[in-house]
Amino acid sequence: MKISMLLIMVGLVACQSEKREDLTGNETATNSSDGWRSLFDGTSLNGWRIFKNKANNSWEVSDGTLHCKPFSDTEVNHRSDLITEEQFENFEFVFEFKIAAQSNSGVMFRVSEDYDVAYATGPEYQIIDDDGYPGQLAEENKTAGNYAMHVAENKTLKPVGEWNEGKIIANGNLIEHWLNGNKVVAYELYSEDWITRRDSSKWKDFPGYATVKKGHIALQDHGNEVWFRNIVIKVLD
Repeated sequence: MKISMLLIMVGLVACQSEKREDLTGNETATNSSDGWRSLFDGTSLNGWRIFKNKANNSWEVSDGTLHCKPFSDTEVNHRSDLITEEQFENFEFVFEFKIAAQSNSGVMFRVSEDYDVAYATGPEYQIIDDDGYPGQLAEENKTAGNYAMHVAENKTLKPVGEWNEGKIIANGNLIEHWLNGNKVVAYELYSEDWITRRDSSKWKDFPGYATVKKGHIALQDHGNEVWFRNIVIKVLD
Protein backbone atom coordinates (compact mmCIF):
# COMPACT_ATOMS: atom_id res chain seq x y z
CA MET A 1 0.00 0.00 0.00
CA LYS A 2 2.81 2.40 0.92
CA ILE A 3 4.65 1.54 -2.31
CA SER A 4 1.50 2.24 -4.34
CA MET A 5 1.01 5.62 -2.69
CA LEU A 6 4.66 6.49 -3.33
CA LEU A 7 4.30 5.65 -7.02
CA ILE A 8 1.19 7.82 -7.26
CA MET A 9 2.97 10.75 -5.62
CA VAL A 10 5.96 10.38 -7.96
CA GLY A 11 3.59 10.34 -10.92
CA LEU A 12 1.86 13.51 -9.76
CA VAL A 13 5.15 15.34 -9.35
CA ALA A 14 6.22 14.24 -12.82
CA CYS A 15 2.97 15.51 -14.33
CA GLN A 16 3.21 18.84 -12.54
CA SER A 17 6.73 19.43 -13.84
CA GLU A 18 5.97 18.50 -17.43
CA LYS A 19 7.51 20.94 -19.89
CA ARG A 20 7.54 21.45 -23.66
CA GLU A 21 10.80 22.24 -25.38
CA ASP A 22 10.39 24.72 -28.19
CA LEU A 23 12.48 25.13 -31.33
CA THR A 24 14.85 27.56 -29.62
CA GLY A 25 15.83 24.96 -27.04
CA ASN A 26 13.96 26.75 -24.28
CA GLU A 27 11.48 24.95 -22.10
CA THR A 28 8.01 26.41 -21.83
CA ALA A 29 5.70 25.06 -19.16
CA THR A 30 2.42 23.65 -20.41
CA ASN A 31 0.91 22.83 -17.05
CA SER A 32 -1.88 24.91 -15.58
CA SER A 33 0.17 25.90 -12.52
CA ASP A 34 2.37 28.04 -14.77
CA GLY A 35 -0.58 29.38 -16.71
CA TRP A 36 0.23 27.76 -20.05
CA ARG A 37 -2.31 25.58 -21.82
CA SER A 38 -2.60 23.99 -25.20
CA LEU A 39 -5.12 25.25 -27.77
CA PHE A 40 -4.64 22.30 -30.13
CA ASP A 41 -4.82 18.67 -29.02
CA GLY A 42 -3.08 17.34 -32.12
CA THR A 43 -5.96 15.07 -33.08
CA SER A 44 -9.05 17.24 -33.67
CA LEU A 45 -10.35 20.74 -34.33
CA ASN A 46 -11.84 20.94 -30.84
CA GLY A 47 -11.70 24.55 -29.65
CA TRP A 48 -11.57 25.91 -33.19
CA ARG A 49 -14.12 26.84 -35.83
CA ILE A 50 -14.32 28.71 -39.11
CA PHE A 51 -14.69 32.50 -39.05
CA LYS A 52 -18.39 33.47 -39.03
CA ASN A 53 -19.23 29.75 -38.95
CA LYS A 54 -18.66 29.34 -42.66
CA ALA A 55 -17.97 25.95 -44.24
CA ASN A 56 -14.57 24.40 -43.56
CA ASN A 57 -13.04 24.05 -47.01
CA SER A 58 -9.41 24.20 -45.98
CA TRP A 59 -8.42 22.90 -42.56
CA GLU A 60 -7.62 19.37 -41.47
CA VAL A 61 -5.63 17.63 -38.77
CA SER A 62 -2.67 15.82 -40.32
CA ASP A 63 0.18 14.10 -38.45
CA GLY A 64 -0.39 16.16 -35.31
CA THR A 65 -0.58 19.47 -37.17
CA LEU A 66 -3.26 21.91 -38.26
CA HIS A 67 -2.90 21.80 -42.03
CA CYS A 68 -4.36 24.38 -44.39
CA LYS A 69 -4.83 22.89 -47.85
CA PRO A 70 -4.04 25.01 -50.93
CA PHE A 71 -6.60 26.35 -53.40
CA SER A 72 -6.25 27.72 -56.90
CA ASP A 73 -6.85 31.39 -57.71
CA THR A 74 -10.24 30.47 -59.15
CA GLU A 75 -11.28 29.00 -55.81
CA VAL A 76 -10.70 32.15 -53.76
CA ASN A 77 -14.22 32.02 -52.32
CA HIS A 78 -13.39 28.67 -50.71
CA ARG A 79 -10.95 30.23 -48.28
CA SER A 80 -11.87 29.99 -44.61
CA ASP A 81 -9.89 31.41 -41.69
CA LEU A 82 -9.75 29.20 -38.60
CA ILE A 83 -10.44 30.94 -35.27
CA THR A 84 -10.39 29.99 -31.61
CA GLU A 85 -13.78 29.50 -30.03
CA GLU A 86 -12.50 31.44 -27.03
CA GLN A 87 -11.68 35.12 -27.04
CA PHE A 88 -8.55 36.57 -25.47
CA GLU A 89 -7.47 40.03 -24.36
CA ASN A 90 -3.99 39.93 -22.81
CA PHE A 91 -1.81 36.89 -23.47
CA GLU A 92 1.35 35.21 -24.68
CA PHE A 93 0.57 33.02 -27.68
CA VAL A 94 3.21 30.58 -28.94
CA PHE A 95 2.96 28.48 -32.09
CA GLU A 96 5.13 26.64 -34.57
CA PHE A 97 4.55 27.11 -38.28
CA LYS A 98 5.80 25.73 -41.57
CA ILE A 99 4.92 26.85 -45.09
CA ALA A 100 5.23 25.48 -48.59
CA ALA A 101 7.08 27.35 -51.34
CA GLN A 102 5.40 30.61 -52.44
CA SER A 103 2.86 30.37 -49.60
CA ASN A 104 1.23 33.17 -47.63
CA SER A 105 -0.58 32.99 -44.28
CA GLY A 106 -0.62 34.72 -40.92
CA VAL A 107 -1.90 34.80 -37.36
CA MET A 108 -4.37 37.51 -36.37
CA PHE A 109 -5.48 38.36 -32.84
CA ARG A 110 -8.27 40.28 -31.12
CA VAL A 111 -10.44 39.39 -34.09
CA SER A 112 -14.13 40.36 -34.19
CA GLU A 113 -16.79 38.75 -36.36
CA ASP A 114 -18.59 42.07 -36.82
CA TYR A 115 -16.90 42.48 -40.20
CA ASP A 116 -16.76 40.26 -43.28
CA VAL A 117 -13.12 39.21 -42.91
CA ALA A 118 -10.86 38.51 -39.94
CA TYR A 119 -8.14 40.93 -41.01
CA ALA A 120 -10.59 43.84 -40.91
CA THR A 121 -10.16 43.92 -37.13
CA GLY A 122 -7.22 41.72 -36.15
CA PRO A 123 -3.59 42.87 -36.39
CA GLU A 124 -1.56 40.21 -38.20
CA TYR A 125 1.68 38.38 -37.50
CA GLN A 126 2.68 37.80 -41.10
CA ILE A 127 3.77 34.37 -42.37
CA ILE A 128 5.00 34.18 -45.96
CA ASP A 129 7.73 32.81 -48.23
CA ASP A 130 9.95 35.88 -47.96
CA ASP A 131 12.16 34.94 -50.89
CA GLY A 132 9.88 32.91 -53.14
CA TYR A 133 6.48 34.57 -52.95
CA PRO A 134 5.44 35.83 -56.40
CA GLY A 135 5.83 39.57 -56.80
CA GLN A 136 7.76 42.12 -54.76
CA LEU A 137 7.17 42.23 -51.02
CA ALA A 138 7.47 45.34 -48.90
CA GLU A 139 9.64 44.70 -45.85
CA GLU A 140 6.69 45.16 -43.47
CA ASN A 141 4.85 42.41 -45.36
CA LYS A 142 7.49 39.76 -44.70
CA THR A 143 7.45 37.02 -42.07
CA ALA A 144 6.97 38.05 -38.43
CA GLY A 145 6.20 41.64 -39.34
CA ASN A 146 3.07 43.44 -38.23
CA TYR A 147 1.45 43.23 -41.64
CA ALA A 148 1.51 46.53 -43.57
CA MET A 149 2.72 48.36 -40.45
CA HIS A 150 6.01 47.23 -38.86
CA VAL A 151 9.10 45.44 -40.22
CA ALA A 152 10.47 42.42 -38.34
CA GLU A 153 13.99 43.48 -37.35
CA ASN A 154 17.07 41.28 -36.85
CA LYS A 155 15.16 38.07 -37.46
CA THR A 156 16.45 34.56 -38.01
CA LEU A 157 14.03 32.72 -40.29
CA LYS A 158 14.36 29.05 -41.14
CA PRO A 159 13.85 28.07 -44.79
CA VAL A 160 10.58 27.08 -46.43
CA GLY A 161 9.65 23.55 -45.41
CA GLU A 162 11.23 23.85 -41.95
CA TRP A 163 9.51 24.65 -38.66
CA ASN A 164 9.76 28.12 -37.14
CA GLU A 165 8.45 29.26 -33.77
CA GLY A 166 6.38 32.42 -33.49
CA LYS A 167 5.15 34.25 -30.43
CA ILE A 168 2.72 37.13 -29.97
CA ILE A 169 2.56 39.01 -26.69
CA ALA A 170 -0.44 41.30 -26.28
CA ASN A 171 -0.64 43.21 -23.01
CA GLY A 172 -2.99 46.15 -23.16
CA ASN A 173 -1.75 48.38 -25.97
CA LEU A 174 1.76 46.89 -25.95
CA ILE A 175 2.35 44.27 -28.63
CA GLU A 176 5.43 42.16 -29.38
CA HIS A 177 6.24 39.68 -32.14
CA TRP A 178 8.91 37.03 -31.56
CA LEU A 179 10.52 34.66 -34.03
CA ASN A 180 12.66 31.69 -33.03
CA GLY A 181 13.41 33.12 -29.61
CA ASN A 182 14.12 36.72 -30.66
CA LYS A 183 11.90 39.78 -30.31
CA VAL A 184 11.54 41.25 -33.80
CA VAL A 185 8.63 43.71 -33.51
CA ALA A 186 7.38 45.92 -30.67
CA TYR A 187 4.76 48.63 -30.89
CA GLU A 188 2.12 50.47 -28.91
CA LEU A 189 -1.41 50.54 -30.25
CA TYR A 190 -2.88 54.03 -30.70
CA SER A 191 0.46 55.75 -30.09
CA GLU A 192 1.33 58.70 -32.33
CA ASP A 193 3.70 56.51 -34.34
CA TRP A 194 1.12 53.73 -34.70
CA ILE A 195 -1.58 56.17 -35.85
CA THR A 196 0.78 57.66 -38.44
CA ARG A 197 1.60 54.22 -39.79
CA ARG A 198 -2.05 53.18 -39.87
CA ASP A 199 -3.17 56.34 -41.64
CA SER A 200 -0.54 55.88 -44.35
CA SER A 201 -1.34 52.20 -44.94
CA LYS A 202 -4.23 50.13 -46.28
CA TRP A 203 -5.72 50.11 -42.77
CA LYS A 204 -6.91 53.69 -43.07
CA ASP A 205 -9.86 52.26 -45.01
CA PHE A 206 -10.71 49.69 -42.30
CA PRO A 207 -12.55 51.47 -39.46
CA GLY A 208 -12.57 48.38 -37.24
CA TYR A 209 -8.85 47.63 -37.53
CA ALA A 210 -7.21 47.08 -34.12
CA THR A 211 -10.19 48.54 -32.26
CA VAL A 212 -11.19 45.35 -30.44
CA LYS A 213 -9.84 44.87 -26.92
CA LYS A 214 -10.74 41.18 -26.66
CA GLY A 215 -11.25 38.80 -29.53
CA HIS A 216 -10.48 35.55 -31.30
CA ILE A 217 -7.11 34.32 -32.54
CA ALA A 218 -7.27 33.50 -36.25
CA LEU A 219 -5.08 31.34 -38.48
CA GLN A 220 -5.28 32.75 -41.97
CA ASP A 221 -6.29 30.75 -45.02
CA HIS A 222 -4.74 32.66 -47.91
CA GLY A 223 -5.31 29.82 -50.36
CA ASN A 224 -1.78 28.51 -49.76
CA GLU A 225 -0.40 25.54 -47.86
CA VAL A 226 0.66 26.06 -44.24
CA TRP A 227 0.99 23.91 -41.12
CA PHE A 228 0.73 24.82 -37.41
CA ARG A 229 1.54 22.78 -34.29
CA ASN A 230 2.45 23.14 -30.59
CA ILE A 231 -0.07 25.94 -30.15
CA VAL A 232 -0.16 27.19 -26.55
CA ILE A 233 -1.35 30.27 -24.71
CA LYS A 234 -0.83 31.95 -21.36
CA VAL A 235 -3.44 34.49 -20.32
CA LEU A 236 -1.97 37.59 -18.67
CA ASP A 237 -3.63 39.52 -15.85
